[in-house]
Amino acid sequence: MFTPKQWQSLALACTLVIPGYLHASSDSSAASDPDAAKTAQPGKKPSPWLLVPTLSSNPKIGSSVGFLGGYLFKIDPASTSSMVALNASYSDTDAVIASLFGRTFWDGDRKRLIALLSNGKIPNDYDDYLGSGQEVATTDNMKFAFLRYLHNIHSDWFIGAQAAYTNYFIDADNAIAGEILSELGLAGYTSGAVGLATTFDNRDNQNSPQAGMLFNASNLAYRENLGGEEDFDTYRAQFKHYIRLFQRGLLAYRVQGRWTDDAPLSAYSSIGLRGYTRGQYLAPNSTSIEGEYRWRLTERFGINAFAGMTCLYGDDKSCDNSENLYTSVGIGGQYLLKPSEQIVISFDIAKGEGDNHGLYVRFGHSF
Repeated sequence: MFTPKQWQSLALACTLVIPGYLHASSDSSAASDPDAAKTAQPGKKPSPWLLVPTLSSNPKIGSSVGFLGGYLFKIDPASTSSMVALNASYSDTDAVIASLFGRTFWDGDRKRLIALLSNGKIPNDYDDYLGSGQEVATTDNMKFAFLRYLHNIHSDWFIGAQAAYTNYFIDADNAIAGEILSELGLAGYTSGAVGLATTFDNRDNQNSPQAGMLFNASNLAYRENLGGEEDFDTYRAQFKHYIRLFQRGLLAYRVQGRWTDDAPLSAYSSIGLRGYTRGQYLAPNSTSIEGEYRWRLTERFGINAFAGMTCLYGDDKSCDNSENLYTSVGIGGQYLLKPSEQIVISFDIAKGEGDNHGLYVRFGHSF
């Protein structure tokens, strides 16, 4: 099952394949990547339209296919390209997810706005539900809205505010499942939240960085007077670093965490690594580290190798216990779809602990 923050992450990074950095640079990519100059076609204006098939497969949702259609535009010449995109997918387990996404930049990139509307229905079949030893069939239903505004305050620093609204609930498909969900306190909820966000971003390119760092931290305060059913808080922070190695090699890594305070079980943190399904393993807090080496073989095609680890902790769980550590490894590749904007399609095969695994074809890199 998916918590509000996990739905946002899923919508931005996995099945909905719209990564958090999915926006285009306003400058020519040749300035930061010499390979891009070789693929550019002089005198030909790049198309602002994007249409890409998407694919994902994991044990929880099954195999899904879909599409992403997007339109790139500039609000002013000095700003990064903005984008509006529609994404939809359907799986062989009858899971349906659709999302409308928008990200805009104006005033010379000093102002940024991101908005997301999502709707989904996902049937689930668990062989061992949250370690209970029981087979459980459920259906997750959700509607989600998210809005974030950032304003440049100094150099590469931004500060802003965000808001989220979730109408999320779980239907138990049999009596035993209903008893387990009731015992665990998992029933979903309706909730609204507001919070603050701060970002540092000095990456050389927003779609496929070759150098630089990204740090952001934010919180969401879920309150009953905002339409919610419970009062609780979530906090999130992440750091990403991109290091150019040799002419065609890149080392990228990220460290991220999510922490909760007085959250219901259905709003706990989960695993964000490739090879795992968000919501299958839960704890109040999570911290992850993941690294990826990207090697460009030709002007447009490259290969990737990655590995990562997540710790789920809080309540009676700690990172001293190896049972709370989850690892992931995998290989994949990338194809440079739009050289003028350095937009790529990536594809990954990931293996987690036990039977956890995943296959992904997404718009953009995983991070």
